[in-house]
Amino acid sequence: MSLFDIVSASTIVLVVLLLLAVLTATRGIRTVPQGEVWTVERFGAFTRMLSPGLNFIIPYIDGVGRRVNVQEQVLDIPEQSVITRDNATVAVDGIVYYRVMDPAKAAYAVQDLGVALTALTMTNIRAVIGEMELDATLSGRERINSSLLAILDGATDPWGVKIARVEIRKIEPPENLIRAMNLQMTAERERRATVAKAEGEREAEIKRAEGEKQALILQAEGRREAAFRDAEARERSAEAEAAATRMVAEVAAGAGTDALRYFIADKYVKAFEVLAGNTAQKLVIVPMEASAMAGGITQAMELLRGPEGRTPPGSPRPPAAPPAPPEMPSPWTPR
Repeated sequence: MSLFDIVSASTIVLVVLLLLAVLTATRGIRTVPQGEVWTVERFGAFTRMLSPGLNFIIPYIDGVGRRVNVQEQVLDIPEQSVITRDNATVAVDGIVYYRVMDPAKAAYAVQDLGVALTALTMTNIRAVIGEMELDATLSGRERINSSLLAILDGATDPWGVKIARVEIRKIEPPENLIRAMNLQMTAERERRATVAKAEGEREAEIKRAEGEKQALILQAEGRREAAFRDAEARERSAEAEAAATRMVAEVAAGAGTDALRYFIADKYVKAFEVLAGNTAQKLVIVPMEASAMAGGITQAMELLRGPEGRTPPGSPRPPAAPPAPPEMPSPWTPR
């Protein structure tokens, strides 16, 4: 064997050993990224977990089993048709936020975690919405989310998974049901508007009636007060008339019938003055016997002269009585 053959064989051995060392180092050194946890299996059996960073395993004996993501993940739930309690069909989809808390259980307790969570969520969505009526389903998203969260969190605990949130994205009835709901909503709004208008008119009528009632009460009180004041005025006038009558009676009792004649003549003259002084009066009716008025005036003057026929001291002498005018025929007497 030549030296060249010996050198070539040595080189081949060194290269093989170098490649074997590199392969061994590659299989024994593992770098785990942040947010993941790897499982180590020895001859197919789970032994331990590899945390993020640089890790060493026994080459050719230990191997990496499952790579588990321990970050919070989002699972999209596909759309499905769900029948409500009142037999209405709605299309529902949602989102589930979950996080792996026990990587060993998540890796070995369930075969495919994503598929299992999707199937479990869809089944419970149908169960929760199936117990609710359509109106409660459309307005009860928070109730549905809370119910699903409690159910899924308890069901996924054996898998080492924590359900953080469950959100229902869409609850959509069919087109014909949407049109019926729109008609119902329009009718309901019109009914509310009619009721509100009727209530407003009723309140206005009540206020108007109360105002009229108050006005009638005030008018009645005004009439009562006016009647009361009028009665008082008539009473005062009657009292004054009675006092004047008493005074006239007293004077008549002292002076006799002459005083009464003077009083009547004075009233007669004043009434004639008022009648004659009216500028709007076109016709003045004079008594048939004008001497009656003159006689009344003469009697009044005689009364002023006193019992002896003399004028009292300090009184002006009355003028002589005018001669009686000739008797004129009545304008109403036929000629």
